[in-house]
Amino acid sequence: MYLVPHVAGCIRLSGKSELPHAHILVWFIDKIRPEEIDSIISAEIPDPSTDQLLFDIVTTNMIHGPCGTLNSSSPCMADGKCTKNFPKDFTNDTVTNVDGYPIYRRRNPENGGQSFIKNIINTDIDIDNRWVVPYSPLLSKTYNAHINVEFCSSVKSIKYICKYVHKGSDMAVF
Repeated sequence: MYLVPHVAGCIRLSGKSELPHAHILVWFIDKIRPEEIDSIISAEIPDPSTDQLLFDIVTTNMIHGPCGTLNSSSPCMADGKCTKNFPKDFTNDTVTNVDGYPIYRRRNPENGGQSFIKNIINTDIDIDNRWVVPYSPLLSKTYNAHINVEFCSSVKSIKYICKYVHKGSDMAVF
């Protein structure tokens, strides 16, 4: 599909949570159009009737919170708001935002999106695409883990990864 001539920042780190993680920046040869992003990254719950394995992985690993009015004690909450800006808005198509980051397609259940029931603090909550952390179906199926994948088309992402990688030995695991 797309050839990848450069990969930077493939470094295993231990952040504040002391959990190993990596920030990886990948350059593509060809510019990717918004409609092509959906073939690489998804922010939707898969249809269990067509891909039960991916549905199980996403509903286990890639759901944020829930937080806000559904769970005000969630660790992402500060001053009554989610610091990660969840729940996201529903949108029928992926569009590129002015800051270089896309607004991912997140269809509502009435428009082809999926939902499922999740029990949080002894309460059944209907989870829909507004709560999905963007992921790569390929990486999710390969590693069965939480892997947040974002499409970035700005210089800010390059600056961020370089700054993060070099921010000090106290944060890096060698």
